[in-house]
Amino acid sequence: MSPERHERGEVRERPAPHERPHGPPRVRLDLPRVKRRGWLPEYDPEAFGRTSERIARFLGTGRFIVWMTVVIILWVVWNTTVPGHLRFDRYPFIFLTLMLSLQASYAAPLILLAQNRQDDRDRVNLEQDRKQNERSIADTEYLTREIAALRMGLGEVATRDWIRSEFQELVKELEQRRVFPEESEERDR
Repeated sequence: MSPERHERGEVRERPAPHERPHGPPRVRLDLPRVKRRGWLPEYDPEAFGRTSERIARFLGTGRFIVWMTVVIILWVVWNTTVPGHLRFDRYPFIFLTLMLSLQASYAAPLILLAQNRQDDRDRVNLEQDRKQNERSIADTEYLTREIAALRMGLGEVATRDWIRSEFQELVKELEQRRVFPEESEERDR
């Protein structure tokens, strides 16, 4: 135990962390916490997100609009032409309004969730594209420096044309300095 000072100046012994007299024992910080059972039901956010994207994709199709139109027309025809005791929407389409509102109240958050997931995917793709562009720029700059170094090095290298011109000058110089005239060459033969 280590001493602990209080405001009044008295010294008390403080318990070490592993000797706590009350409360649960201290958990190691380098290990993940054990999940506690919560009051809310557990769900897989990825599965929920994929399902919401499927629903949002369906809500954005012509098929959905056609089916929705057919259901509303059948609803209106049924509740206007059928005898009163067989109608399920007795008041002038209040239940239809309620059902459409319910559908809209679920469709809007599902569409927003699907858009948020798409935004996250787009953000990741943009980040990857940005990193790829940075690598491409770095590679291009490296290659530019290498090409410049090769050009500078080629300035010091003898090229084929330069060697030809040097040989031609040498041949002309040798022809001008010939030690034996042409006549002596014919005698040697």
